[in-house]
Amino acid sequence: MAVSLSDKITIRKLVACGNGKVYYEMPAGTMIELVTSGYSINTTDQLVMFEGFQKTFVVNGSKLGIADFINTKLTHDPLGIVHAHGDVLTQGSATMVVDFTNIAKTATYGYVTSGTFVITTQVIGSGLGSAFNPSAVTAKPHWYAWTVYPGGSFGSMPTKAYLGCLYRGRVVLSGNPNAPFQWYMSRQANPWDWQYYTNDAQSAVMGGNSDAGELGDIIRALIPYRDDYLIFGCSTSIWCLMGDPAEASASINEIDLTVGMFGANSWCFDGSGNLYFWGTNGIYKMAIPGLPQCITEVSLPDLVNDEEVDPTTHRITMAFDRIRSGILIYITKLSDGTNSNYFYDLRTDGFFPETYPNNCGAYSTLFYSANDSDYRTLLVGCKDGYIRKYGSSVKNDDGTLIDSYITIGPQLISEDIDVENEINSLSFMGADGSDEIEYKLFAEKTAEKIIEKINAGTIVPRAAGSVNVFTRPKKIRQGIRGIFAALMIGNSQNNKTWAMEAASSK
Repeated sequence: MAVSLSDKITIRKLVACGNGKVYYEMPAGTMIELVTSGYSINTTDQLVMFEGFQKTFVVNGSKLGIADFINTKLTHDPLGIVHAHGDVLTQGSATMVVDFTNIAKTATYGYVTSGTFVITTQVIGSGLGSAFNPSAVTAKPHWYAWTVYPGGSFGSMPTKAYLGCLYRGRVVLSGNPNAPFQWYMSRQANPWDWQYYTNDAQSAVMGGNSDAGELGDIIRALIPYRDDYLIFGCSTSIWCLMGDPAEASASINEIDLTVGMFGANSWCFDGSGNLYFWGTNGIYKMAIPGLPQCITEVSLPDLVNDEEVDPTTHRITMAFDRIRSGILIYITKLSDGTNSNYFYDLRTDGFFPETYPNNCGAYSTLFYSANDSDYRTLLVGCKDGYIRKYGSSVKNDDGTLIDSYITIGPQLISEDIDVENEINSLSFMGADGSDEIEYKLFAEKTAEKIIEKINAGTIVPRAAGSVNVFTRPKKIRQGIRGIFAALMIGNSQNNKTWAMEAASSK
């Protein structure tokens, strides 16, 4: 049965980016734009987002930003001494734990633990920070530049980054064009402290993925696995960080020195913790921290060459669909949205190719585990700026017909490979709710000839037609001869769907 990628929806408490803007959703389901004036993102450049500390971190080259969903913002005159991260601010009966202060020292962000802050009344802190009278009190959410904490020795962040994740309470950055083999980690539980090597277990850390004294490979993906391992997917190799890098027991070990990863989003985990990724020779499966195994070398041996993907022109995104128990591989050309996709069915180990309208070309994915079952689904961010979900009952893709089919065979229909045999009839058993089924029957002396005709798409089959099957068997009288035969069944009409229980021939 065809599954439509057509339902346009909004999502709860998730930042979405498009046209240089950042959005979030209120519980009522309305998408609202965060105010990003003065620090808008660049959607023509690569962009990665990840969650941590009830914030969303946006990694966008030279644009590093934070969408803050927990803190209250106090605006004030520039402070002589900023309040330290973790200080407690007090205003009468209201209290706040300081989280961040901007570079200009004119805004303090913190988590309100009691009471309500108001303007004009003096605020004092538990540390050395200057007292102030707020000129404005702004509720969450907020959007601001991600920088080091001002007013102290908090190091420096990379000037550019294109990769990011959260690992063991540290925010991790990589993809710096000036040092593509380098990774950077903030202090634990403090994404604004980048002072490296301060000789304590929570210190910020930086390093290269390599044996001691050797340069490493270009990092293309950061993949945290629980709090145990951080996988570095590189251009031609895969490395694994075990433990926390500030501890003496931690180590970075090579997993594979011949297999690389395609890009920042070309991976996902299934429900059992297995990692799937687009690699050097196809799609790989890897148990952490085991060795990667190519799962397309038999069924799709020329996958990489056939798709002709290039990181500068294409985006590959992978996602685990826990509802349909499969892995989705999306290959989208960034310039126009043309796409080639695959559904890997974990129940049958089968690969099923899919193509969507260009405006539905997938740029990003997320399985949204909402409490409301209407929203609990795999979400797909598309080229035209819409977020879509799959709908089993929808019979078109935003008005574009779904051409869905399956090919059975080629297979021998003759007991003697040198002698032709005859098919006299076809029988179909449809499923409840199915529209008519279209069929095409091919027969030739060789299996290769049948495959050539099917791939050409313009060759007239030996027999073709449509049948209304519903839930009762339907027999079609057909007389054809050959040594090999193949049956294509499906439906290419708009607003039609099909499902079949069984097919047989005599």
